[in-house]
Amino acid sequence: MSGPATASGPAGPSGPAAPSASEAPSEAAEPPEAAAPAAVLAAILADVLHVGHVAPDAHFFTDLGADSLVMAHFCARVRKRAALPSVSMRDVYRYPTITALAAALIDTAGTADTADPAPGQSPAPVAASAAPPSPDPAPSGPPSPNPVGTPAYILCGTLQLLTFLGYSFLAAVVTARGWDWMSGASGAGGVYVRAVLFGAAVFLGLCAFPVLAKWVLVGRWTRRELRVWSLGYFRFWAVRTLVQANPLVLFTGSPLYTGYLRALGAKIGRDVTILSKHVPVCTDLLTVGAGTVVRKDAYFTCYRADAGVIRTGPVVLGRDVLVNEATVLDIGTSLGDGARLGHASALHTGQAVPAGEHWHGSPAQRTEAGHRTPDAAFRSTPRVVYGTLQLLGVLLVYLPLAIGGLSILLAAVPRLASLLDSGPLAFRDWSFYGEALVASAALFFGALAAGLLVVATVPRLLHLAIEPGRAYRMYGLHYSLHRTIARMTNVKFFMRLFGDSSYVVTYLGRLGYDLSRVEQTGSNFGTEAQHESPYLSSVGSGTMVADGLSLMNAEYSRTSFRLSRVTIGPRNFLGNHVCYPPGGRTGENCLLATKVAVPLDGPVREGVGLLGSPCFEIPRSVERDAAFDHLREGDALHRHLAAKNAYNLRSMGLFLLVRWAQVYVLTLLAWAAADLYHALGAAAVAAASVLGLLFSVTSSVCVERAATGFRRMAPRYCSIYAPYFWRHERFWKLHAMPSRFLNGTPFKSLLWRALGVRIGRRLYDDGCAMPERSLVTIGDHCTLNAGSVIQCHSQEDGTFKSDRTVLGSGCTLGTGALVHYGVTVGDGAALAPDSFLMKGEEVPRDARWGGNPAREMPARELPAGESPAGELPVPAPRSGSQAPHHPERTD
Repeated sequence: MSGPATASGPAGPSGPAAPSASEAPSEAAEPPEAAAPAAVLAAILADVLHVGHVAPDAHFFTDLGADSLVMAHFCARVRKRAALPSVSMRDVYRYPTITALAAALIDTAGTADTADPAPGQSPAPVAASAAPPSPDPAPSGPPSPNPVGTPAYILCGTLQLLTFLGYSFLAAVVTARGWDWMSGASGAGGVYVRAVLFGAAVFLGLCAFPVLAKWVLVGRWTRRELRVWSLGYFRFWAVRTLVQANPLVLFTGSPLYTGYLRALGAKIGRDVTILSKHVPVCTDLLTVGAGTVVRKDAYFTCYRADAGVIRTGPVVLGRDVLVNEATVLDIGTSLGDGARLGHASALHTGQAVPAGEHWHGSPAQRTEAGHRTPDAAFRSTPRVVYGTLQLLGVLLVYLPLAIGGLSILLAAVPRLASLLDSGPLAFRDWSFYGEALVASAALFFGALAAGLLVVATVPRLLHLAIEPGRAYRMYGLHYSLHRTIARMTNVKFFMRLFGDSSYVVTYLGRLGYDLSRVEQTGSNFGTEAQHESPYLSSVGSGTMVADGLSLMNAEYSRTSFRLSRVTIGPRNFLGNHVCYPPGGRTGENCLLATKVAVPLDGPVREGVGLLGSPCFEIPRSVERDAAFDHLREGDALHRHLAAKNAYNLRSMGLFLLVRWAQVYVLTLLAWAAADLYHALGAAAVAAASVLGLLFSVTSSVCVERAATGFRRMAPRYCSIYAPYFWRHERFWKLHAMPSRFLNGTPFKSLLWRALGVRIGRRLYDDGCAMPERSLVTIGDHCTLNAGSVIQCHSQEDGTFKSDRTVLGSGCTLGTGALVHYGVTVGDGAALAPDSFLMKGEEVPRDARWGGNPAREMPARELPAGESPAGELPVPAPRSGSQAPHHPERTD
């Protein structure tokens, strides 16, 4: 999200007279509706480009110098003409001349879709029967209830706050009583025994409490609708928050995690592996057949928020299904036995993948290309043994070491030990603050140095036992080593520290990346990247990578896994949220756009851009992308890079200073709680935890606003070697990270307002991200689903651009949807799950858009199983599973 940002095709307005994302071209020169479509299109494009005439056969990008932002304005203008068919950005790239576009629109209007042309061939229309499915992103269903009133809104927020305070107090009481009991132990053996008993009691209690709360507060999940901010919604929120905070979520990829989902009511077969930390919430509506694998970052929560209503629905996965990385399964979807869903893909409501078929795309469609999986060369592993060993390791090793380490730390800090034994009010002494300063510095910087040493050495030693390309048994020793390496080398703190600077390549090189001959740009990698094995990750020389890169080194089947090298070619640019699999068919000098599905078949693409899911070719760059090329070579590069490195180094120092200051204040609060413990008991511990959270949120807001000089951002277009961009990188490094516990509460809106978002009444935010907060405007009663992003910047090949984005009242962003800069979304419009709304797009009022790239989703016949009233289709349950319940409305 921060860092070198997204590519969405060639960027930036082109030419000196091109309109910015915030300008609206004049309507004055448009021809009458009766004119030929080609003449109307040519006149509209000429007006957008501010030129007198556009030749019918002139190429939009190579001849006219247009780019995706200009063409987005063109598409918006065309959509406003009732006599013309709707035009999407995909159409513009497929038919890049007025003549070709007009002919395609006439041939395909209302009856057909188009197929992606092979590289080097002219596109041609195809019959409607051969077109990929284009379901409604979100069937409208029964009319949405009116939004709840202010009293209900305030009541819900109050109940959520009281729940948090009550949980904090309960945790404080348990901690205090446990510590008192621990303090009475004698000798190392006694301390260990009590640490095991206390740690086991706390761990098992934290695991069992969410399960108990789910069955008490909700019972069995059924298809239902819940008005946001109602009492029914409060129960949903309480269960969802507890379920997602369960410590067993840390055991994704383990039999303990699938056992946890079964305890919550999910119907899960044997030999199932779930690697995604996006926990299914309405688990009774989830069915997963034996041998299925769900990879990381997949969403299958069995609910969605839509126009102020939470709708729950079934998700059914058959036997031996593969759901790949960064996918979204909306409610009312299914995959048959042996089916596969590719990475960066989504199933919209009503889509059902037949048994044995491979689908990909957003929305998904059938493909012949499939992700590789290792052969099931082993018999089923006794997973109970693996889960039992994990549990024993936690209860007998990790928790006692943590508790014992805390005891050693207390003994090593005389001041803290004296606070626990002496009377209150020691914090009135100035030495109290000085000793806390020294202790916090030793703790923070000592942990920083030790962490860097460990991640650079221990995983490298563990990797010696793993041979690339060889299949290993699931849930065996090698699987445990692989998962340990992945956890230890994906430390987000270090990537945020070193990202957006020249020093990140050194850090990644020490982790084990093969970066060839590094061509330093000062922004080679952003602050977010992940992998499954750094020792099998290669990035070519001169390649720049935005945030959200995921290298998919591992491949899984029901009984085995193997690791493979992932190689990204030289001189590429990768936009945000790109998942790169083994065998990706891209080579040198490619632009991989935001959320693109990297191709696995066909020729190796070189010298082109790739956009969308499924992907298609676009121009690698346009004229304006080269505006700052003179700063990227020779003496100019050396001078600017040295200045950028110095500025980035100061930003890294400021980042560490801010984090240390936060640790220092939290240390003071902890010591003050210890000082007051004899007088106030558990209340002192509870107060310290609540004040610590308030301080963390408030200080993060103040630091972020200070990074922008307490001013609102303005649209920018500059080189990455301009001082403004360096300040923007500092802002990214220091920006506040909203707590996920604020999701789904009124307090998330308060935080966004404090960070500069122009926001209307009663926003429902289930986990949206907004990197440039003060460039975002959101209307009343909007709904933002989990994993959605409103991103007001891009940075392609050394050029930075940003602009405002506006969401009208009543808008809905689906799960995993991304909205780019310069976008206007009309009142009541909805964006389907996993969609990518490109820069400069204008979504009409009450429209329903979806896809990657997003386009208008036309009305269609209801899918099988969907009633005329708009109820969700229900995939057929497997034999032995419970029949689906009828939908209920719960207010």
